[in-house]
Amino acid sequence: MIPFNKPYCSGRELDYIKEVCGSMTMSGNGDFTKRCHAFFEKRYGFRKCLLCTSGTDALEMCAMLCDLHPGDEVIVPSYTFVSSAIAFLREGAKVVFADSSADNPNITVDTIRPLINEHTKVIVVVHYAGVACDMDAIMALAEEHHLLVVEDAAHSIDSFYKGRPLGGIGHLGAFSFHETKNINCGEGGMLVVNDERFVRRSEIIWEKGTNRAEFYRGMVNKYGWCDIGSSFLPSEFNAAFLWAQLEQLEDIQGKRIRIWNIYDCILRGKVEPQGIQLPDIPSYATNNGHMYYLVCPSLEFRTQLMAFLKEHDIQTTFHYLPLHSSAYYKDQFKGEPLVHCDHYGDCLVRLPLYYELSDEDATRVGQLVLEGITSLTVNQ
Repeated sequence: MIPFNKPYCSGRELDYIKEVCGSMTMSGNGDFTKRCHAFFEKRYGFRKCLLCTSGTDALEMCAMLCDLHPGDEVIVPSYTFVSSAIAFLREGAKVVFADSSADNPNITVDTIRPLINEHTKVIVVVHYAGVACDMDAIMALAEEHHLLVVEDAAHSIDSFYKGRPLGGIGHLGAFSFHETKNINCGEGGMLVVNDERFVRRSEIIWEKGTNRAEFYRGMVNKYGWCDIGSSFLPSEFNAAFLWAQLEQLEDIQGKRIRIWNIYDCILRGKVEPQGIQLPDIPSYATNNGHMYYLVCPSLEFRTQLMAFLKEHDIQTTFHYLPLHSSAYYKDQFKGEPLVHCDHYGDCLVRLPLYYELSDEDATRVGQLVLEGITSLTVNQ
């Protein structure tokens, strides 16, 4: 069986974890945490980085920093993971779901603009599959209406919009280092602060509502409770694992992009006549090799294609179930039909993509996908 995902280990993770065992700091914000922060701040120019125990935690910190109140509204894509929405619901805001583009699962200015009113405070953008939303247009729209922009960059490490790193364009950004991501530490995440207004408060929230980080830097002679917060920072064991991955970032990215390109070379130009939609990467965006997906013409077609691949020992998977039609939210949703989002929910399928997938196996997967699509089309 070729699995959908296999978490990658560089080989140095255990060495660094042993270093932590022999150090004076295991609980967090030690040497490996600082190395990771410095890596992101130097490589991508992020104003402030704070590791978290998950991408969900990073989004929850974003929501806290937005200073939301009952009655405030936050625009969120419906085609995303629940964390993109629930972080803002926890702060008492109303979530308003936006449709995806017809070209790819990202939201656009055209799907956002009709949802803005006097109660709107935040736009959450999700760069699906590490492919950028049109951030210049979205930031201009946000500025026009005096809104904050939060980038859910869970898929987006080392991906760019017009040369600018994703997660570093909006006021705040959130990354995930879950085992399904390009760079992982089992469970992990990171808050990115790009607006100076939020730098000091983000650190206080990160440190359980205290100014302990300022105390450790010698900026105050004692620390205490200053604000709301929680235990967001991860242990040094997580940071040490992550550091071993970051050292291999270019190698990991190169391998994943090569696998993506193998799929694309086999399929592009051959499956579109059968009604299959392949990943769309606009000219302003880069591809970080996070995901290769197909959008089938129908739910029935997707079900049959996945069954065909399973018979040939290839594990594929669909992705998000639209949040607006979820069991939790469907009775609250009063908006217009989100037709593109629903289409992706029914028809999108993801192919195996991980570092240890060989070129030969990737070629086999691509060829069997092509065979399955051709066979299903002929038989329909």
